[in-house]
This record gives sequence, C-alpha cells and structure tokens, in this order.
Amino acid sequence: MNKHYVFVYGTLRKNEKYHHLLQGAELVAEQAWANGSLFDTGLGYPAVKESESDPVYGELYLVSDKHLCSLDELEEYEEHSHDNLYDRKKQIIFHDNGKTEAYIYTVAKHNESMLITPILLGDWKVYQFEKQSRNVLYFAYGSCLDHARFKLGGVDHFFQKFAGVAELKGYTLRFTKKLPDGGRADIVEEGGVVEGKVYEIPYECLEYLYRREGVHTRLYRPALIDVKMHGQTIQDVLTFIVVSKDPETAPPDHYLEEIIRGGSGFLSETYLSRLQEHVKML
Repeated sequence: MNKHYVFVYGTLRKNEKYHHLLQGAELVAEQAWANGSLFDTGLGYPAVKESESDPVYGELYLVSDKHLCSLDELEEYEEHSHDNLYDRKKQIIFHDNGKTEAYIYTVAKHNESMLITPILLGDWKVYQFEKQSRNVLYFAYGSCLDHARFKLGGVDHFFQKFAGVAELKGYTLRFTKKLPDGGRADIVEEGGVVEGKVYEIPYECLEYLYRREGVHTRLYRPALIDVKMHGQTIQDVLTFIVVSKDPETAPPDHYLEEIIRGGSGFLSETYLSRLQEHVKML
C-alpha cells in the first residue's frame, strides 16, 4: 500500500465538515502552510490559486491510497482529465519541523471564476470564525497571562470570565520572535505541553487582541487549536502564533516577569520552573 503526503486547507481540516475522510490518516503537522492565494468560493468551501506571494495555512497528513481516492472524489479530480474542478499537484509544504513535498488541491485554471473573496489571513477556519459574533474562548500562554497588563491597557473588562487552566499538547513554548529588546513567546509544534489560561471574551475584544498581537503587520497570526481543560477536549479555541519564526532569543526581564506573574497560582509550579530554567539557558 502506498502512502502520500497531502496538505488540506479547507473543509478537510480538523473539526470541519469532511474531516472524517481522513480518519486513520497520520497527522504530520497541525500548523503547516503552503505558498498560494486562498479564496472563499461562496459555496461553503475555499479554493487555492497557485501563487508565490501569500501563505495558506492548513494541516499536513500522510494518507493511504484509499484516502487519496476519497479526497479525489470530494475535490472532483480525475487523473488525466481536462474537466476537473481542482487540480492535484505536488508542492513544498512548510511546518515547524522543516518542509515536505505533498499533494495540494488547487483550483483548475478554467474554474478561476469561482474565486470570489480573497481570504487575507490565509486561514479558512479563522475566516469562518471571524464571521460569527458570539463570545470567544481564548487561550493565553505568554504575556497575556498577566491581568495587570490588561488593567494597564484599560481592557481588563474584556477578561473577567476566566474559564480555566488548559493544556495544549504537542507544542512547546519558545521565544521565536526577536524584537529589539529580546524574544517574545510562541507555540512551536515540536512535542511537549504548553499550559495557559482560557478566557471567555466578547467578540469585540478581538480588535484589541489583533492589535496587541500585530496581526495586521504579520507579527502573529490567529489560529484555532484544541486544548484539554477540566478533563475534556475543547475544540477550536483562539490563540496566536508567530508568523515568521526567528532563532530563539531570551525574552527581556519584564516580559518573563509578566508570564510568571500571570501564571503563578494558575499554571503548575513545575511548568513555570522549567520555563524559567529554559530562559536561563538562552
């Protein structure tokens, strides 16, 4: 039986409509990206146009021949046909552990009229998430652990509903965004566990978080993750991930202090101690 790497970016992703077609496939990278331009087709699913300019975010899987046949059927792709909805091509896919050549389904050139609305952040799940207006679950793991910063910024009223402490498995806290005074926190998909606080925040708080995290200047990007909280898996919780990762740099003292102060009494002492020891090694 052959195995194939496949990159998915729309309704095949975790917690999406057709993810069941990947049941039994091996998840290689949950945070992966490809070069391309992502569009909403207005038909309940997105499409990618080949491009070198923008990142498209999704997930990388290792699938069987049977999986690939199911995906081809969903994407209306038939080998050697000139009337496909999507083309299936191999492309370099990037992730935290390097890069992998994988299949990606891109819109066939004769169907480019279906590309209606550009998805500027390159993430179909985030695009769908932004269209709703209900309260949001937000996973804080860096300086946003520190309620004192919220008070100082006059936004503490947004963060009154503390939902609980959560674990993000499969990730490690690193300081991969280098600013003039030192590194800033990031979650990197390299195994381990990241502890954080989950807040239930009103939708209007997103404007503040996007501004604070530098979303529109491509410092961090919003992402939806699954976390463990109160013994249950909570799906599609908002967090922020560094876009262009630098070699790890020690954070400034004030930034580390915010993380420790915000996490003390909430995150485990073991986790906070290991974090401080890691920073000493940088």
